[in-house]
Amino acid sequence: MARQTPVSRSTSEQRTQHAETWSSGARYASEALGAFLLVLGGVGTVVLASSFADDGNALGVGFLGVALAFGLSVMGGIYAVGHISGGHFNPAVTVGFAIAGRTEWRHVPGYVVAQVVGGLAGAGVVAAVVADGPSGAFAAARESGFASNGFGAHSPGGYGLGAVLLIEVVLTAVFVGVILSVTAKKEYAALAPVAIGLTLTLIHLVSIPVSNTSVNPARSIAAAVVAGPDALGQVWAFIVAPLAGAVVAGVAHRLLRRPARKG
Repeated sequence: MARQTPVSRSTSEQRTQHAETWSSGARYASEALGAFLLVLGGVGTVVLASSFADDGNALGVGFLGVALAFGLSVMGGIYAVGHISGGHFNPAVTVGFAIAGRTEWRHVPGYVVAQVVGGLAGAGVVAAVVADGPSGAFAAARESGFASNGFGAHSPGGYGLGAVLLIEVVLTAVFVGVILSVTAKKEYAALAPVAIGLTLTLIHLVSIPVSNTSVNPARSIAAAVVAGPDALGQVWAFIVAPLAGAVVAGVAHRLLRRPARKG
């Protein structure tokens, strides 16, 4: 029988967990599943539970609940399938890892496509649930933006494009930088998903009022597709800014890990 050629070892966390035994298809499926879970949990919470009211009594989870939903979703996804794909679930994370030399560039297109497809599937499930809800619920959800990101009139707090771009670049750089750092050390392996999830929670607490928090182009695209023309017209900002932040984090990680010269 012919000897099976192992899949390239792409990231340090994958090498630790012998990801060379997983095919590219398995990795892409894992990324799609993780992005699906992230959008289902995060966007679903925004649309279905953030401002829920019963008989006039406010029962919604609010900003804190939404932030926790995104953080817990990414944490659960990493624990579930991170050993297969590295648990990116986010094009910005994948690009940051590639720039840092922790993921091979040849895997980037497959990861990104899988993440976008998974995110769209998650948004589709949320949309289907809302559409089968009370009369007018789907129209109301789209009118409210369907958890999409935006600036100006579409920013929750009315923040302009400059503020939105700045906070998305900075917070994505922080997020990707934390992931690169905690996944680079074997001793942090068990707690890395918790650190990543809590960091994403904090990021949402900071930036929900500004941009409704992206730091993830796949999440932004998924929500915008359901929300409609206004969100789609602004989604470019939530592709460009997170990717720019990822570049900053990737370059910084590579420079900081460069061995010091002797002598």
